[in-house]
Amino acid sequence: MIINVSPHIRSKNTTRRIMLDVIIALTPALLAGIYHYGWRALIVTAVSVAACVLFEFLYELILKKPVTIFDLSAVVTGLLVAFNVPSTMPIWQVIIGDLAAIILAKMLFGGIGKNFMNPALVGRIVMMFSFTTAMTTFAAPVRTFTGLFGIGADAVSSATPLQDTAQLSVNNLWGLLLGDYAGTIGETSTVLIVLGGVYLMIRKVIKPTIPVCYIASTLLFSFLFGGTEPLLSLAAGGLALGAFFMATDYATSPITNWGRVIYAVFLGLVNAVIRVFGNYAEGVTFAIILGNILVPFINEWTRPRPIGAAKAPKKVKKEAEK
Repeated sequence: MIINVSPHIRSKNTTRRIMLDVIIALTPALLAGIYHYGWRALIVTAVSVAACVLFEFLYELILKKPVTIFDLSAVVTGLLVAFNVPSTMPIWQVIIGDLAAIILAKMLFGGIGKNFMNPALVGRIVMMFSFTTAMTTFAAPVRTFTGLFGIGADAVSSATPLQDTAQLSVNNLWGLLLGDYAGTIGETSTVLIVLGGVYLMIRKVIKPTIPVCYIASTLLFSFLFGGTEPLLSLAAGGLALGAFFMATDYATSPITNWGRVIYAVFLGLVNAVIRVFGNYAEGVTFAIILGNILVPFINEWTRPRPIGAAKAPKKVKKEAEK
């Protein structure tokens, strides 16, 4: 018999159910990526998912640990790694990113729930610094599902709107929101990413605090710093994907309400500084990773005081806080 201290919170949600909801939420953006960038986007995504699942399985098999691949968390990591790379990325380089995400950022720290940084973003950073040219060479969209079967115009290299600000035009706003521009597989279609995020909020997988505060603060700071017009800043780049699907990771985001607000505003500030003043066009990855590192401190700073602790003697307060 296991005896725990009350109160007890009961829920029918399981890790597998939560991860399945995330997969469902990511599916519209994946279909958009296939539509815009052709069959290779599907191949890159499939290989990334398979590699993440295989790496997790082999790690647990070799070390004789319980097999956890059926909780679908490795599938989600594989999807997010693929979403963060161009469709032209060499397959073997994507697998290196998957290896870093699963082994370095997740399994070596104890597996799901014990990682202190978002695994998919760790994979992206490893690829970014190891294969810079491949990670910054983007294919122009083929804009047709016939690209899935290899039929249609060949994709050519093109700059993203954040790299070429001439593309950031109100006249091109609808195309930017739908992801009809050169970019990574899954982060360009803002409308479908937000749709997936709303689905997660309806399913109560995530709360709106982090996405709303992160996006709002990025747009506000970008405007104050003299950057891109706010709506265009949201439509281009990986802000929406980062806000809904990576900044909200349970293990690497704060557990208190005020902590989530502080965390999200910090992400928005760092993201805006990098976008406006930095040499690198996009700051989502670095903002979230830096935020992940600060999460333990944010949790400590915003931890609620036990009732009566403020008036109790110091010795009693210390015991209560333990």
